[in-house]
Parts: sequence; structure tokens; C-alpha cells
Amino acid sequence: MSFPLFPVQASTQAMRTDHIFFWLVFISGMIVVLVFGLIFTFSFRYRNGSSAQRGELPEWVSHDFEIGWTTATFFLFLFVAWWTAASSLGALTPSKSGLQIHVVAKQWMWKTQHPNGAREINALHVPIGEPVTLLMTSQDVIHSFFAPQFRIKKDVLPGRYTDAWFQATTTGTFHLFCTQLCGTEHARMIGDIVAMTPGDYARWSAAQPQADDVASIGASLFRSLGCSGCHAENSAVHAPPLAGLYGRPVRLSDGRTVTADDAYLRDSILRPGSDIVDGYENIMPSFAGLIGDDEIFALTAYIRSLADHPKESGR
Repeated sequence: MSFPLFPVQASTQAMRTDHIFFWLVFISGMIVVLVFGLIFTFSFRYRNGSSAQRGELPEWVSHDFEIGWTTATFFLFLFVAWWTAASSLGALTPSKSGLQIHVVAKQWMWKTQHPNGAREINALHVPIGEPVTLLMTSQDVIHSFFAPQFRIKKDVLPGRYTDAWFQATTTGTFHLFCTQLCGTEHARMIGDIVAMTPGDYARWSAAQPQADDVASIGASLFRSLGCSGCHAENSAVHAPPLAGLYGRPVRLSDGRTVTADDAYLRDSILRPGSDIVDGYENIMPSFAGLIGDDEIFALTAYIRSLADHPKESGR
């Protein structure tokens, strides 16, 4: 489905979003036609001086009919609300497969980093046919990641992670904007998303400057920052093990249970005293102000890799 005034549909989410939009416009249009049709019909039928009967309505019209059309419209709108919500909520849940790309917004640019360590500024290369999850944060103020051809828009907030995902279906270069007024150069905070065939993306990725993958960078940081002195299996310090931690539920000392996702790991690094694991003491120092978002992302990627290779946590 396409429309001349709409941006190109370049993702699976774009087709779903447009489908919902056009159906809602159609349903709303039919209701408008019905309401105004009845208004004009009654205005003509019961105009002043017409011969139309104006007696009391039958009881079944004033009661049963009113209850019937009220109930019917209620369930119609309930169905529409359920249908649109069910279709939209699926787009809010990041895919567990495919690429995960780190996005850092700052006045006034977009910085992206791929799993193999490749970095870009105001550009994002992705393969078509593969889910791409964006893990985003801001270094200063609130920004908003908007790619109209992909029909995705997500606020990017300082001090926390937000995520969005899409799956490109068409090759080409597509616009990227910031839609949140973020300062004097807000209008120039733009970029390009380049959707490529898997083969072209593999060649582009291989041609980037050689760098360690993000998990390897995180492993080096894990050792250089002294994390391995407490979280390694043979450590004398009583600290929570990290092998297989990512994605699992964690019971805290206050009785709550949280999931060890990216946001939890970020808070544990910057504000370790906020969520203390049950059975452990509050002895971890905060790394707030000592490491940046790139380092946090690398450490998170390393901890995430331990879920697949648990034996690496002891090195």
C-alpha cells in the first residue's frame, strides 16, 4: 500500500503503520459520512412545514434501539483499540536476533557503533531483511530519533537507555532527523540511513578501519577498571557472578525482582547502591563521571556475551 504524499515504505513497520492509518481514516470517514448524512436527511425530512409525522417514537426505538447502537459502537471502538494496540505494541518490543547498534545523540550529531566496532557519525549502514535494534542514549539533552521512511520515532534521553527496532525491506539512502528541539543547531542534526543488501553490508563492514569488536573492548575495560578483581569466579571479594546474568531475573535485597537488561547494567555501573543484589553487600564503587556511554556500552556488550560463553567470565 502506498500513497503519493507519504514517504516511501522502507521497512516492515512502515507497511504495518500505514495499514493501520488508512483503516482508521476509512472507519472515521464512514462515521463522518453517516453522521452528516443523518443530519442532512433529518434536516430535510423534518424541516419546518413538512408533512412528516412528529408524534412520540415507539418504545422499542427509544429504548432497545438506543441501547443497541450504543453497545454496537462501543464494541466497534473497543475492537479498533485492541487491533491498533496489538499491532503497535509488537513494534515496541526489540527483536532478540539480528544486529544491535549503539546510538549516542549529542548536540548536534548522531554517533553510531556497530557490533564489530565500526563507528559512524550522522550515518547508519544496515542490511535489508535483518532486524536491527537500536540501543540509544543521549550525552546532553533530550533528542528524538526519527526515520520517516521506516516509520520509527523514539525519544533519546540522557542518563538512560531507550530502544527501537526496524527491519529494512528496500535498499537506498533514507533520511534521519531529530524531532525534539535540542538547541540552536537542532535543524542541522540530520543524517542518513543506508540500507544495503546483506552482501554489500558485509563488504562495507569488512572495509571499515580494523577495530576490536565491542565485546572485546568491553573485556579489556572489565580488566583495566578492576571489575575482574571482584566479579571473577576466583575472586576473594563476595560480588555477584556475571556469567549468564544478562536477560535473567535478579532478586534484590529489598524484595524486588528485576531483569538484568541493558538499563539495569547501566544503573549498576553508575549507581550501584540503588539496586543491591540479595545476599550481597553495598560495596561496589560508582563509575559515574569516570567512564562514558561508549565504555558503558562496551562493558554491557561483554556481559551480554557471557550469557553465551559463561566460562569467559573467569578470565
